[in-house]
Amino acid sequence: MRKSYGVHAAELHRIHAGTNTVNYRVVDDTGRSWFAKLYKGNLDSEREAIELTAYAGRAVPVPAVRRTLDGELIAVPLPMSLWEFVEGETAEGGITGARWPAVGTALGRLHRHLSEHPAAKPALRPAAELRDVVRARRNFDELIARFQARAELSPFEAWACEAARERRALLERAGAILAGLPALTTQVLHGDLASPNLMLRGDDVAAVIDFQPPRPGFVAWEIARIGCDPRTVILGDQWIDGLAVLLDAYRAEHPAARPDDLLSAVAAGCAHTLGSTFPLAEPAPIPASLELYARARHQAALTMLDRLPEARDRLSVGG
Repeated sequence: MRKSYGVHAAELHRIHAGTNTVNYRVVDDTGRSWFAKLYKGNLDSEREAIELTAYAGRAVPVPAVRRTLDGELIAVPLPMSLWEFVEGETAEGGITGARWPAVGTALGRLHRHLSEHPAAKPALRPAAELRDVVRARRNFDELIARFQARAELSPFEAWACEAARERRALLERAGAILAGLPALTTQVLHGDLASPNLMLRGDDVAAVIDFQPPRPGFVAWEIARIGCDPRTVILGDQWIDGLAVLLDAYRAEHPAARPDDLLSAVAAGCAHTLGSTFPLAEPAPIPASLELYARARHQAALTMLDRLPEARDRLSVGG
């Protein structure tokens, strides 16, 4: 790190988060903290993600990346990047209270800014493209078959097998939900805006982190990804009213947003999640935190499905 960045690491603390990187909190010899990411994937894609982070930083708070002494975004031969360390907590405890409008404001600003990104212009696409139901059915069938072929399952695997069967049986409804939606907007997005990637300080958004490379995706899905995050939905019924507050704040910052995208968020989130095998299909043993997330995500998908008509009506009133 000293050779690449001129930073002497006095302390190194592993942060057990992320799937494609190994992360550390680094304390240098001046007492300053840094966030270090060691990469395991495609470095060209990782550079694109870092560049998108910097682009998004013109609209929302993001951590600043430190370039190497040679001016590079990623150090070699040990591939890593070094970032400003953001003090705060992730939104994994759920979004409540005054955090709803704060998140809506940040998300509206982010999407408005990313709609101008040169990688892709906003376009309307059929909502059915959000989740390939035929492929999802095949994925669930393969997953269930793998579980059934084992002589013995762990308690989590037994639960995951039953959850997979339940979701497999609901795929026709997921397809019908998407078929009933209007064409929805795709544009460059954050790409992975779940609660672990939203840093909060009190009720304020401290930073948006861990962007993906600039690729077009459905606006409605990204709104649902954070507004209907499983950790928030399982807290109780407040998530529907909270989402309405988020959408009001979003519209205030992004007046050009299409109402269809906002009002389709819950339906998009529900159908997409019902058709996903993650993390049910992750190889054992999985971390306890991921097991908790699997259970929360399954419960949230069923809750959204059950409350979909009510959510549609209440969000329409709010719109």
